Amino acid sequence: MYPSLTPPRQVKIGDAAAFAGITPRAIRHYHQIGLLPEPERGGDGRRRYGYDDMIRLLWIRRMADAGISLDDMRAAFSEAGDEALDHAPDIESVLSRLEETLAAQEAAIKRRRAAVQRLQAVGSPLGLLSELVTDRLRHLPPGALRPSDLDALLVTERIFGPLGAAIQTSTFIVLATHPDLRAEEDRLEAAEAALDDGVEPDDTLVEELAVQRCAHQMALTQAIEAAGLDAAEEKIFEIYDADLKGEEGTTMSAAAAITKMPYDFSPARMRCAELAGRLFGEALADTHSADS
Repeated sequence: MYPSLTPPRQVKIGDAAAFAGITPRAIRHYHQIGLLPEPERGGDGRRRYGYDDMIRLLWIRRMADAGISLDDMRAAFSEAGDEALDHAPDIESVLSRLEETLAAQEAAIKRRRAAVQRLQAVGSPLGLLSELVTDRLRHLPPGALRPSDLDALLVTERIFGPLGAAIQTSTFIVLATHPDLRAEEDRLEAAEAALDDGVEPDDTLVEELAVQRCAHQMALTQAIEAAGLDAAEEKIFEIYDADLKGEEGTTMSAAAAITKMPYDFSPARMRCAELAGRLFGEALADTHSADS
């Protein structure tokens, strides 16, 4: 039994802020300074945020975490309790808290310096992703990854953390190094995008595309295994440190994400994705049974 979850096409400012890990007030400030275009308002007079808005918000947060100022972000986007007074304060306690504060600031500076160095070494925006992700992709030639690939990794890292995004990089490595698979990916994405609201969910085209998508996913899986990327994934699981510094608060549950990250998918496209996922799961199960 596969649960059917339909993401919203647009979300309100509260859900947008929750997904991005910021506050509605911060989003309103971004509108005021021109960092984030103000979206159209719905029939109830409230702003509605779509996929592109969420991508911008996620990049803004990552750039802020890297220590990039809002003014510099805007330029980049335009170009592509009080102490009581009746007794003496506890000096030792004050010094202890000050030491903790300075240690936290020092750690934050080190993280930001590391982020800047990674940006210089890897390039932007790839360097804004976790080191676990960039390490797997740094060998690819410039331009091998598409902006949409990085967007997908950004979303995956927000939901599943650095480990989930690092595993997903195998797919993009294969797409970047296998022109035939990239061409098929482009064809399928275009065909799926054409499943608009004018297409009925039970149209035979939906099932045909689902079968083709499943076959493509199996081809990607085989290419990943042939390149030894699956073995690299196993090593990542072995060495992964769940307490990677600088990654606190970057993930959220998939159940929460599905209600806050908007994708403008029609019912037909949603059914195609669900059917393709089910077929792919069955195909993998059959393959494992045959191997055993």
